[in-house]
Amino acid sequence: MPNQRFAEGEVVMGRWPGSVLYYEVQVTSYDDVSHLYTVKYKDGTELELKESDIKSHSSFKYRKGQSSSSSPSRRSTSRSRSRSPGRPAKGRRRSSSQSREHKDDKKKTIQETNLALLKPSENNTRRYNGEPESTEKNDTSCVILEKLKPDLDMERVHEQYSLRPRKEEKKKEEIYSEQKIFEAIKTIEKASSKTKELEFGGRIGTFMLIFFLPATVFYLLLMCKQDDPSLLNFPSALPALESLWEARVFGVFLLWFFLQALFYLLPIGKVVEGLPLSNGKKLQYRINGVYAFILTAAAVGTLLYFQFELHYLYDHFMQFAVSASIFSMALSIYLYIRSLKAPEEELAPGGNSGYFIYDFFTGHELNPRIGSFDLKYFCELRPGLIGWVVINLAMLLAEMKVHNQSMPSLSMILVNSFQLLYVVDALWNEEAILTTMDITHDGFGFMLAFGDLVWVPFVYSLQAFYLVGHPTAISWPVAAAITILNCIGYYVFRSANSQKNNFRRNPADPKLAYLKFIPTATGKGLLVTGWWGFVRHPNYLGDIIMALAWSLPCGFNHILPYFYVIYFICLLVHREARDEHHCKQKYGLAWERYCQRVPYRIFPYIY
Repeated sequence: MPNQRFAEGEVVMGRWPGSVLYYEVQVTSYDDVSHLYTVKYKDGTELELKESDIKSHSSFKYRKGQSSSSSPSRRSTSRSRSRSPGRPAKGRRRSSSQSREHKDDKKKTIQETNLALLKPSENNTRRYNGEPESTEKNDTSCVILEKLKPDLDMERVHEQYSLRPRKEEKKKEEIYSEQKIFEAIKTIEKASSKTKELEFGGRIGTFMLIFFLPATVFYLLLMCKQDDPSLLNFPSALPALESLWEARVFGVFLLWFFLQALFYLLPIGKVVEGLPLSNGKKLQYRINGVYAFILTAAAVGTLLYFQFELHYLYDHFMQFAVSASIFSMALSIYLYIRSLKAPEEELAPGGNSGYFIYDFFTGHELNPRIGSFDLKYFCELRPGLIGWVVINLAMLLAEMKVHNQSMPSLSMILVNSFQLLYVVDALWNEEAILTTMDITHDGFGFMLAFGDLVWVPFVYSLQAFYLVGHPTAISWPVAAAITILNCIGYYVFRSANSQKNNFRRNPADPKLAYLKFIPTATGKGLLVTGWWGFVRHPNYLGDIIMALAWSLPCGFNHILPYFYVIYFICLLVHREARDEHHCKQKYGLAWERYCQRVPYRIFPYIY
C-alpha cells in the first residue's frame, strides 16, 4: 500500500477534474482504502483527488500575473467581468488568443458542473448489452448529445472524482442545472413519440397472447371441474360451444358492469388530480371506491335477504367467463377505433408503434374518457376487483350447498378473508393507483381490458373455485401459521406502499425526515432507506408472500391452486424489468447510483 505523500493541512496544487488547470488547495484528509486525498478550495468546495493529480508548490512555475489562489468558479466570474461588452477594458488589453482560451476554460467549467450528475439514458446511447440502437432511433438522440454533452469522458471523470459542495446553495444550483438539461432533453424527444422498443414479443407475441390468455382462463376453469385436476390430465370431452353461451348470463354481466359505472359516477368522495401528462395537464379522478364497495355489499345483502341463489355464479361460472371475454374484446375494439382520432399527445408512450396488433393489445390511447368518465381507471378497480369478492362469496355459499354443510370450511374462510382484506385495502388506498405504471404509462387496450374484466375476477378466485370441488381440511395450528404468513406479507406490502406514496405526496413532511434519498433531474427523489432501501420493490415481495398464503389452504394434493403464485411471480418479475427499463430512461445516473445502494430487486440476497 503506498504511503501518504501529502500531510493533512498542507497547501498544495490540485488539478480540477476534466481540465489541465491546477489551483491552490488544502489537504483535509486521506483515505487509506481508496488512496484518495480530500482537498478543499477557498470557496468551500471539496474534491477527492488521486495522488497523481496533486503537486507541490515547488513543482510549478507561475506565469506573470497568474493567480493560483482562486477556485475555478471565482476565476470564471472574474473573467466574465473583464470581458463584459458593457464595461470598458482597463489596464493591459488581452490578446484575442488569450481571450479565447479564457472563454473555453469558463465554458468547460460550467459544462462540467451542469453535467456532472447527468448521464443520458440507454435510449440515447446504447442497449443493455452494449450494442448500438438502430439508426432511426439514434437520429434525434445524437443531436441531443452533441448539444448537451461536450465530452464523452465526463462519465469517467465522474467515476474518478466525487464532487461534494459543502454549501447547500451550491447543491441546489447543481440540481437546478441538471433539471434544466433534463427538460431540454424531454422537449427534443417529444418530436419523435413513436414506440420503438416492442415488448411482449412484438407483433407476433402480442398476436399469440390475444388467443393464449382466454385459452388459459378456460383451461384453468375446466381443470377445476375435473375429479383429478392434475395439469396433465386434460379433459377428455370439451363442453359444447352452445353450452358456453347464455343470453341471460350475458345480461347479468352487463347489469353488473353498468351498476358499478353508476356507483362510479355518484357525486360522493373526493376529487384528486393525477400526475402531469406529457402536455403538462393533470386529469381529475373521483375517489369513491370504498363507497361503491359498501353500496355493492348492500345490494348483495338485499339479494340474499330475498333468498336469491347467489351460487348461480358457481353453476354458470364458465358462461360468465365467456361473457366477460366477449365484452372485453368488444371494449378493446371500441378503444382502438376511438384512439385513431385521439391527438398525438394523448397516445400511450408504449402503445404507439404504428402496428395494429401491437397497439391493439397494449393500448393505443393512454387515458380514454367519455366526458369525465375515465374508462381505464374505472375498469382497473371496480367491476373486476369488486366482482372478485362477490365470486368468492358465491363459492363459499356453493361449498355449503354442494357438501350440505351448515358453515363453510376453515380453508374457504381463510381464502375469502385474505382476499377480502386485499380488495378492501386496494379500494381504501385507491388514490395510490394513480402513480402506478398501469395509469401513467400503459395505454388502455386488450391487455388491461381483459386483465381487469376477465383475468382478475376469474383467475384470482381460482382457490375458492377449487375448494368447492376439492374440499381440503386443515387444522387450527396450520390455519394460524398461514394467517401469520399472510399478515407478514400484508404488512410489508402496505407499509412499503404507504412509505412511497407519502414521500411522493410530500417529501418535506417532518414525519419522513428519517428517510434518505438520491435527488434526480426530474425533481423526484429515490428512497434509499426504509423498505425501499431493503429491496427495490418491497411491495412486490409482500404481494408474493400474500399470494402464497392464499394458496396454502388448498393443501398440496395438486399444483393447480398454486397457479396464481407461479403466475404472479412471473408477472412481477416481468413488471420489475419493465419498471427498471423506464427508470433508467427517466432518472439516468441517479438510478444507477440507486441500484448500487440497493442491489436486490425483489427477493433479498436472491434476486
